[in-house]
Amino acid sequence: MFQDEAGFGRINKPKYCWCKKGHRPSVPCHHIREYRYVYGAVEPLTGESSFLVMPYCNTTCMNVFLAHLSESYKDDQIVLVCDGAAWHKSNGLSIPDNIHIVFIPPYTPEMNPIEQIWKEIRKIGFRNEVFQTLQKVIDRLCQSIRALSCDAIKSITARNWIVSIFN
Repeated sequence: MFQDEAGFGRINKPKYCWCKKGHRPSVPCHHIREYRYVYGAVEPLTGESSFLVMPYCNTTCMNVFLAHLSESYKDDQIVLVCDGAAWHKSNGLSIPDNIHIVFIPPYTPEMNPIEQIWKEIRKIGFRNEVFQTLQKVIDRLCQSIRALSCDAIKSITARNWIVSIFN
């Protein structure tokens, strides 16, 4: 499984959009810095996934996510591919017995296909919209994650180099 975290919040960046010819679109913009973070792991061959919305990116939240992932797949051995974030390598990290962490090389986010899942979630749930509360961000985030089917996750993450390793 490939693992990563991403922040979603009330601050937004205007994106391209369609409008009637001759009219300039009006796109709302918000600069309130309130965030929640999604911890996720995806399996490119089957499209299986696990996500948790957490308040921070730190060792404590990573431990909660690892425990959740371990429990979700308690009968499996998981090779979890992570980037080099400090909380992935922390001395305080509690790695369950059925999870084995492998790191991608530094500064190579293109090697982690879950990065494309974050782009898809932003595309389907966070384009040109202002959220009045952080709870509304969390609600939309959960809705967008639930909208991702196994087939969609497989389509987005199953890169040739990953699939060829297992064939």
